[in-house]
Formats: sequence, structure tokens, C-alpha cells
Amino acid sequence: QAFLAPGSRAIAPDSFAHPADSCCVRMAIKGLKKKVATKAKKQTLKFTVDCQQPADDNIIEPKDLEKFFVEKIKVEGKTGNLGDKVTISREKAKIHVTAESPFSKRYLKYLSKKYLKMQQLRDFLRVIAPNKTSYELRYFSTKDDAEED
Repeated sequence: QAFLAPGSRAIAPDSFAHPADSCCVRMAIKGLKKKVATKAKKQTLKFTVDCQQPADDNIIEPKDLEKFFVEKIKVEGKTGNLGDKVTISREKAKIHVTAESPFSKRYLKYLSKKYLKMQQLRDFLRVIAPNKTSYELRYFSTKDDAEED
């Protein structure tokens, strides 16, 4: 308003219009097409739960943890609905979980902790992620253990 000429009135900013907008027929831009959704290949995720330390000490059985995963993992909100979306296999003390993309690594940690709680081992074992695609069951390290070494 400070820069208006004397006798002129202020125009609301939304009333400014581009001259091309006043034309009632818009021309289509050549080469511009609507985006077509293409079905992308489902991403498969591979995770590992390593229970080597407690298995060596015969504290837990890896086959029991594998069975627990098979029974408890939910696919589309239902347990026991693994189908071909989630596969669980065991190699000695390592459990491999292969799943299609909407699957969380954190969910495996949750289930592992739930299993440990069920076995009353939650006070002795913890679930640690050594890298991006795996978890490991390890003992809690106490100061007494460090002093003995």
C-alpha cells in the first residue's frame, strides 16, 4: 500500500491472473501422459536370528524358537498364515526368515523377546543387532564377568 500511486486502489493478490489462464481452451502438452502404475517386483527381505551362544550351553533349542516364529508371525493380521510370503528355515543355531516387503526386522526382535520371556530367560539373554539384517541372542555382561577375565 505504501507504493500505490495517488488515487489508485489496492487489488487483492488472488485477483491477479495470467493472460493465458483467461483462455477457455487449454492445449495439451505433447509427450505428457498420465502416469500409469506398474506393478513392481516384490522386494524380498532376509533376516537372521543367531542363537549360537545359548544353544551351545543348552539353554534354548533353536528348533523351539523356529517353531515359535512359525506359530506367532502374523501375515496380513493373522497368525499361522505364512503362505509363500514368509519362509522360515534353520541352519544349526541360526534361524533364517525370508519375507516379502512389508515385514519389519523389529518384529523379529519383538517375537524373540517374547519367546525369551515365555521361557523365563529374559533376565539372562538379550537380543542384539550386530548388523542390518540379523539379530543375535547374547548373555547380559556383568561387571563380575569382566573382572574374572
